[in-house]
Amino acid sequence: MPLQDAAAFAASLPLARAMREHAWLYPAVETMHIVGFAVLVGAVAMFDLRVLGFGRQLPVCALARHLLPWSAGSMLLVLPTGLLLFLADPAALLANRVFLLKLALIALAGMNALAFHTGPYRGVHAWSARAPGRAVLHALLSLGLWLAVLASGRLIAYF
Repeated sequence: MPLQDAAAFAASLPLARAMREHAWLYPAVETMHIVGFAVLVGAVAMFDLRVLGFGRQLPVCALARHLLPWSAGSMLLVLPTGLLLFLADPAALLANRVFLLKLALIALAGMNALAFHTGPYRGVHAWSARAPGRAVLHALLSLGLWLAVLASGRLIAYF
């Protein structure tokens, strides 16, 4: 099934029609999506800032134990709301370069997180107050990618 056919099928679903036709449904779902992203990016940013050296009195492991559940939980809000927003007009979003950029940035941020957790973070217990250089690079990349995700998400409406 070509992408255009899949988009047309998705747009024909009752849930997609509801997203387009009910005056308050789209704004309510969009608000929940933004709340989820605020929690996700806020938790990630706080952790990344600690890896970069801010708040050194707080152990990295303790902060991770506190923030990881918030990050994971926010994904339970971000993913379904994002899918609902996508269903409202899949053909237009698939043709929107900024939307595609947002998806690519999310994928890169996820790969960066995976590389961090399977790489430098595995030795976190041996870190001194300062994180090793590779961890710092991952944190900088993470902050940049997530800020770009937020910016591109906001810009989708203008392109």
